[in-house]
This record gives sequence, C-alpha cells and structure tokens, in this order.
Amino acid sequence: MSRFRNKYRIGSTRLPGWDYGSPGTYYVTICTKDREHFLGEIIEQKMHLSDLGKQVELEWMQTPGLRRDMNLTLGRHVVMPNHFHGIISIGLNAFNTPALHMPGTTPADTRNQFGPHRKNLPSIIAGFKGAVTKYARINNIVFDWQPLYWDHIIRTDRDLYRVEYYIDHNVENWGKDRFNR
Repeated sequence: MSRFRNKYRIGSTRLPGWDYGSPGTYYVTICTKDREHFLGEIIEQKMHLSDLGKQVELEWMQTPGLRRDMNLTLGRHVVMPNHFHGIISIGLNAFNTPALHMPGTTPADTRNQFGPHRKNLPSIIAGFKGAVTKYARINNIVFDWQPLYWDHIIRTDRDLYRVEYYIDHNVENWGKDRFNR
C-alpha cells in the first residue's frame, strides 16, 4: 500500500488548499474504533445514550464555550451507538480575519496542513475527541475513537437542508446506514 508523505497509509481526507480555520460551516462524522457500540443503543427507534454517549453530547455542547475566541455556532447533531454527526460553523474571529489583528501581528496559519493545528476544525475535533477519551480513561471505560474523522464543507442552503435532514432522521434510519456494521 502506498504511503502519503512516506508516513501515512492513507491520504488526507481534508480538501486540499482549504483553510479549515476560515469562516464556514462543516458537517463532521466521527466514528468509534472498529465501530463498536460504545455510545448507547437504539431501542424502538429511540437512542438511549450510555454514560459515555451522554459525555459525548455534553462535550459537543460545551465546544463553543470552550473556544469563545473562535466564534463557533453549533447546528444539528446526533449521537449514535458507534458514531457522532454534527454541524459546526466557524465565524469571523481574530484568527481568520486579518482586519481584526493588532498592528504588527499576523493571523495564525489555519490552512490544511500536517502538523500541529490551532484555531481550526482539526483542533476543534482533536479537543472534542480528547475530552471524551479523557472522561473514558478517568472512569475506566474501555473506549477509543477511529483515528480520523470525515468532514464536508457545507456551501449552500440546499446542502445544509440535506445534511440536517440526514441528521434528524439518523436514528430512525439505523440499520439502513453504512455506519451500522
């Protein structure tokens, strides 16, 4: 199997050249390792969250408050037995708007690149995943995430509606969806 940058077995799932710290709306999917059902179960088309699933919900809801300087807004989200879907918007902020910087300073480089991430979507997801993992470790819950996550940049109202519809109906479509394996 070929390696990406002689290091990774797979290529980046990020859109090449896109600045993931720039203002935009993103749809993310994060799966548990091996798609294990760590986050709860669906009974009669209703999601019943495990303690870990409740923590996933809590950590996601806390995201904008923990990163106030990024001007984040959450859209629809759903915690499923083995994955999480969420919509998050990054607004104008001091890290992506040069006009808001003090004279003599420059904005952080938040473009898609390998290495440490700051003030962009990868840093948000890393913090979210890390907080859930820390909770699991502290509470002796055997758990892990898949190493990567999937994202989609939402660019139109029609696209947003399609994603919201999918999230809103994810529980009732359980078993028909590719994540239920």
